[in-house]
Amino acid sequence: MTDRSEYKNLRVFVTGAGGFIGSHLVEALVRQGARVKALVRYTSRGSWGHLEQLTPEMRDSLEVVLGDVRDAQFMRNHAQGSDVIFHLAALIGIPYSYEASESYVDTNIRGTLNVLQAARESAVPRVVITSTSEVYGTACYTPMDENHPLQAQSPYSASKIAADKLGESYHLSFGLPVVTVRPFNTYGPRQSARAVIPTIVSQVLSGGDTLHLGSLDPVRDLTYVADTVRGFLRAGVAEQAVGQVINLGTGQGTSIGDLAHAVMQIVGRKLAIVADAERVRPPSSEVRLLVAKTERARAILGWEPEVPLTEGLKRVVDYISANMAAYRVGSYAV
Repeated sequence: MTDRSEYKNLRVFVTGAGGFIGSHLVEALVRQGARVKALVRYTSRGSWGHLEQLTPEMRDSLEVVLGDVRDAQFMRNHAQGSDVIFHLAALIGIPYSYEASESYVDTNIRGTLNVLQAARESAVPRVVITSTSEVYGTACYTPMDENHPLQAQSPYSASKIAADKLGESYHLSFGLPVVTVRPFNTYGPRQSARAVIPTIVSQVLSGGDTLHLGSLDPVRDLTYVADTVRGFLRAGVAEQAVGQVINLGTGQGTSIGDLAHAVMQIVGRKLAIVADAERVRPPSSEVRLLVAKTERARAILGWEPEVPLTEGLKRVVDYISANMAAYRVGSYAV
């Protein structure tokens, strides 16, 4: 576990703070006594995203700024004085990247460049960049270590490969203390129906007789969000992490079909699984197998996952049961 004293009074800037993982990270940082500046993407509604779900006491302890990582001057202004930057802001939906590739370049590549340049100009002591296991593409071998070849099987993964390489370049060219954290498939409360586990859970809980999914064969390494957050926290302070790419995963693979049956068993309902063509990725774009090798995380961060899949799924079922209104079960969330 990360010692509370490691973040107490540190000035921490989190981009993508209103998102799924970002909001859990902010919550953990506040609990550890950090002085958190949380960047949430500006909209005219003024929403704080998932930060709205934090307790009033936690919300009052935050400095929330509304803006956009695509604005270089905005990022320069707000990076100043930071001890650690956690960069999580990104467009992440793979199907949407087929439709709006330029948006992914602007946010994931240019946005990352803006974060890195702002951190460089302000001499920020630590920058943690968020990668994704999707940059590996379908496994050439398993478990997949950090030296596994990179393959862009979607515009999304291409944009994240570019962002990762920008982080590497700023470390090697300018000495910027960058750590790249590469989570495998993170799941947990607050995740949207864009991801497969909330898609399965919300349909199983809805009372219908069928479960609409895409391909059932792909295998994913599923990591509970609290474990992923602990990995981020360690990456922000571990001395030997600088300049490293570090996988966060369990080392265990679960197929989408087996995942669906596990959820149905937890809920106590059995549904007929229906193959839905609009949910299937193009054949060469589908990543078939992702299973992490995590020795580097253990050696450098002292990190390993703690929450078993069945326990994590039960927590997601409980969360979605209490928040069904947030899930449009009858439509496919891109």
